[in-house]
Amino acid sequence: MGKASLLYQRVVCCLLLMALTAKNHAIVVDVKSKGAKADGRTNDGPAIMDAWKAACAGPPPSSVLFPPGVYVAFPLVALNGPCKGPIEVKATGATIKAPPALVVFKHPGWIEVMNVDKLTMTGGTYDGQAKQLGRLITTAQIAKHAGYHRISDSITNVTNALVKDVTLANSKSYHMDIFRCENTRLDHVTIDAPGTSVYNDGIHIRSSKGVNITNTNIKTGDACITFSYGSKNVHVEKVTCGPGHGFSTGSLGRAKKEAAIAGIWINNCTITGAKNGVRIKSLVAGTPGTASDMHFDDIIMNDVGTPILIDQQYCPEKNCQKGSSKVKISNVSFRKIRGSSSTKVAMKLDCSPELPCDNVEMADINLTFKGSGGPATSECSNVKPKVIGQVVPPACPGGSK
Repeated sequence: MGKASLLYQRVVCCLLLMALTAKNHAIVVDVKSKGAKADGRTNDGPAIMDAWKAACAGPPPSSVLFPPGVYVAFPLVALNGPCKGPIEVKATGATIKAPPALVVFKHPGWIEVMNVDKLTMTGGTYDGQAKQLGRLITTAQIAKHAGYHRISDSITNVTNALVKDVTLANSKSYHMDIFRCENTRLDHVTIDAPGTSVYNDGIHIRSSKGVNITNTNIKTGDACITFSYGSKNVHVEKVTCGPGHGFSTGSLGRAKKEAAIAGIWINNCTITGAKNGVRIKSLVAGTPGTASDMHFDDIIMNDVGTPILIDQQYCPEKNCQKGSSKVKISNVSFRKIRGSSSTKVAMKLDCSPELPCDNVEMADINLTFKGSGGPATSECSNVKPKVIGQVVPPACPGGSK
């Protein structure tokens, strides 16, 4: 055997030994080893946090393991980094439940992961228990606890995250809040809440860039996915939505200094029985801002109220200030959107009179209305869309007001 061959074998053996050594040093921390009972009654929150701390401080890649069972975790369960390396939360077969009463929440949040690089969350059901004695949490109860809006999973200041095969159910508010994150991927996520529930968006994105959501099923009483201020380079594909309020950009113009929204792509999705389809909304007389490069392509609408909507006169309160939206909307496209509208006005482009929408494209659209009063119609204000191919109903047939 030549010297070169012998040297090659020694290098290979050395690399294999290093890999095995690294694997042996990686740790898996079972939450039960830290005292979790998984009996559906005991507060396992402290044990979960202890398991996280041990894994986070251990040699990477590390993981926190939830064996099958029902865990009750009282808020706030803070899973804070930075960690020594990649970390995974494995909960396949496990259910983690929040306490049902709102009064228990003294801080805005239930389970929060913060300041972590290379996070993976695999499997498990996270149940916000937004039902009390068989009744849904009411709007009045939520309002009484104003500000406590991140009552399910929240990831903040996290980079390179993967959430897969996870179920989020019955949140008291946002099911998942993605805030100040970069390079976040959600795949095969299920979100399940009654259509009559309130303030419980499926996925809420703000001040984050590089978010990818695929192969996901969302049922809720509010928006399936919301794109708020600072959302950049967000891709949504193969997502089913409904009931709820569809996919919603905004409300824009709420904060004093809002970061721009730039780059939203929604492709190959289905919306069924939702109040809206794809919507861009900004507050009337709100603060200045911009939203650009938003593209909605290849979307099926099944009995959806107002499948295509730009609403720059949005007024969620009873008494709104008079004026015009100061949010500039530009470079928007609606392509290959087809199906049925549950309202006669299937397309409504209501742009700001102060800042009309620019470069709006409508291409290959076919939306029908089967109710009384004739076929589907469209309405336009302060916009002159570019029409490509066949668009039914005709876009702005009488011109923009």
